[in-house]
Order: sequence, then structure tokens, then C-alpha cells
Amino acid sequence: MSTGVSGALFDRGKACGACYELRCVDHIRWCLLGSPSIVVTATDFCAPNYGRPGDFGGWCNFPRDHFEMSLFSFPQIARMEADIVPVQYRRVKCERSGGVRFRVAGSSYFFEVLISNVGLDGEVVAVKVKGSQTAWLPMARNWGQNWQCNAALRGQSLSFELTSSGGRSLTSFSVAPPHWLYGQTFEGKQFEL
Repeated sequence: MSTGVSGALFDRGKACGACYELRCVDHIRWCLLGSPSIVVTATDFCAPNYGRPGDFGGWCNFPRDHFEMSLFSFPQIARMEADIVPVQYRRVKCERSGGVRFRVAGSSYFFEVLISNVGLDGEVVAVKVKGSQTAWLPMARNWGQNWQCNAALRGQSLSFELTSSGGRSLTSFSVAPPHWLYGQTFEGKQFEL
């Protein structure tokens, strides 16, 4: 149940991982009977199209709030023939199965991690990484929930500290063993609701 969100919601990537409850409203022809709701996770950016007006192809133009829903999630709230429907939405807590996931990437001179499956409010606003031979190193947001720092961490076990947008911190010690490889994904602790 993933969705791309317009720039007004995306907030330069901070919203990646955030959960929203959506329901189709105010359209008797296209909304499903009873106006059922679903919970979706913001996982992508819906790029604007400033060559089109906001009500005809420029759905993701600033300052519009827009959800670019997957082919699996859209028919849960509206008929597929509709294509675009008005929705009512609100932020909700993210219920996740398993721990936070860390997919490592980078090269010999920088380290990057993609963070996913984050519970609670779903938004990560600060990340630190600690190699078994380093102090805690702050990481900078690259894009969405990709975080990076200029450090050579190969051959060290890795620990991570996350801070959610609600101000709660979570530390997962020794998530990756010293022999980790780029492209591998590791699982840490999870925020408690």
C-alpha cells in the first residue's frame, strides 16, 4: 500500500515512510459504497507538471496535496475507471511487522543507508551511524530516507540511531556484522506504538 505524494506533502523527502489514511469522498459515481478507507505509506515523490493546470494533468503541482496511488491501493477506495478522485486524508501511526530495515550502499569514501519499515510516525528526521572503530557520526539526508556520510566504514560492525519526527529515538546496536557488503539489508529494532 504505497503512494507517491506531491511536493506539498513530500517536504523534501521528510514524508518518506509516513502513513496516511485515505478515503474517496464527494463523488457518488466513482467512490466505493460506504467510502472505505485504507492506510498507505508515502514511498515516492509525485513530480509536478507545470505545463498543465492543476485540475488537468498538473495534479502534483505545488501547492496541491495529491496521492499518486498504486494499482493495488486505488481500487480499494474507488472504481479504477475514475483515474482521479477527491480524497479525505489524515496522518496515522504506521503499524509495521518486524524491525526497521537498513540497506547499505556507498563506496570506499562515503557510506549510505536506505531506511525502511519504520513504525510509529514513519518519518525519520535524524540518523547517526557508529562503526565498531568510530564514534557516533551524524548522517545527512540524501533523498527521501536515503542517508549518507563521508566515512569509510568497511570491515566494521554498524549500529544506528534514529530520531522520529515526534522526537523519539531508537538505537539498534551491531545491526550489520563486520563483513557486511554493499547492497545487503539488515534488520534492527522497531519503534513501539
